[in-house]
Amino acid sequence: MTDPHTPTREDRFSFGLWTVGWQGVDVFGGAVRPRLDPVEAVHRLAELGAAAVTFHDDDLVPDDATREQELARFRDALAETGLAVEMATTNLFGHPVFKDGGLTANDRGVRRYALAKVLRNIDVAAELGARTYVLWGGREGAESGGTKDVAAALDRYRESLDLLCAYVREQGRDIRFALEPKPNEPRGDILLPTIGHALAFIGELEEPDRVGLNPEVGHEEMAGLNYAQGIAQALWHGKLFHIDLNGQHGPRFDQDLRFGAGNLRGAFWTVDVLLGAGTGRAYDGYVHFDYKPPRTEDMDGVWETARACMRNYLVLREKVRAFRADPEVADALAAARVGELAVPTLGDGETLADLRAETHDVEAMAARGMHFERLDQLAMEHLLGVR
Repeated sequence: MTDPHTPTREDRFSFGLWTVGWQGVDVFGGAVRPRLDPVEAVHRLAELGAAAVTFHDDDLVPDDATREQELARFRDALAETGLAVEMATTNLFGHPVFKDGGLTANDRGVRRYALAKVLRNIDVAAELGARTYVLWGGREGAESGGTKDVAAALDRYRESLDLLCAYVREQGRDIRFALEPKPNEPRGDILLPTIGHALAFIGELEEPDRVGLNPEVGHEEMAGLNYAQGIAQALWHGKLFHIDLNGQHGPRFDQDLRFGAGNLRGAFWTVDVLLGAGTGRAYDGYVHFDYKPPRTEDMDGVWETARACMRNYLVLREKVRAFRADPEVADALAAARVGELAVPTLGDGETLADLRAETHDVEAMAARGMHFERLDQLAMEHLLGVR
């Protein structure tokens, strides 16, 4: 019998080359694994059941001297495996030139170099078929107040997005941009730190329809926020262009654990939202994993973590579907009046005068329990595998 938790291309799982290719470097220690050839990554991910890969420009072509040769090898690997390139991004954080940011650096020359670097990689991304371009501003921020004029930085951020949107439109590229919020690390305070900040910023752009979000589990939970609720709001705005799934243990450093590790309840409700089970607004893009295999693992362990990300998603998807199909859950949802929230507070034909004239038994309403604990316990029992 086929294992229902074995991924297929139809599941649309995607991995960044920088995930399985992470060499285990951290602030206290150097690499524990050799550089992974992108061609090998493509073949191994295809064998595991992934549908697509993503890349930073420097992941794919770290040396300009071999640029065309490496791109040709990568294209051949994609053709051999059938994997797609669904998203690309640019490394504006690794090189020392970006120590004060890329698109919002105080140094105008750095900003011009950063913008040119993005434009160059957009061309590669388009040639490889990517339709989403993620911008993560990990160095766009500051450690102290006086060093950054925040209003001017946001002006420059907006200017860059407006120029990039105009470029892809003029070139006839079928590409949308997705901002990736993060509150801190590596900068002390990063611009556009949360989903809400990014949504407000998008409204100030010349082409807001071309720009959305790429929220990451760990980034939202680092700020003590609820990722599932955040992506539900992004879906409500029509701005969930892409997702980054991983695991995180609350508000600490960015752990980038495999999906399902860390906040397992949060992962359950994340899958619930992505399926549209509780909102009716399902996410229809690639399920992208942005995690880091721990330093403890050799290359065999790396592929185990990639397999586990997909397997954990499929297990949680099965549990979410079972939860939503459970008759007791339906009863609990009704008792908790969850569906009543979709009913407009002021009905058709009613006026505010009608509303004000109404009488209410306030004490009875106040005394009435909401039955939320029963509903939550049913979710727990599905998650724990006892239902």
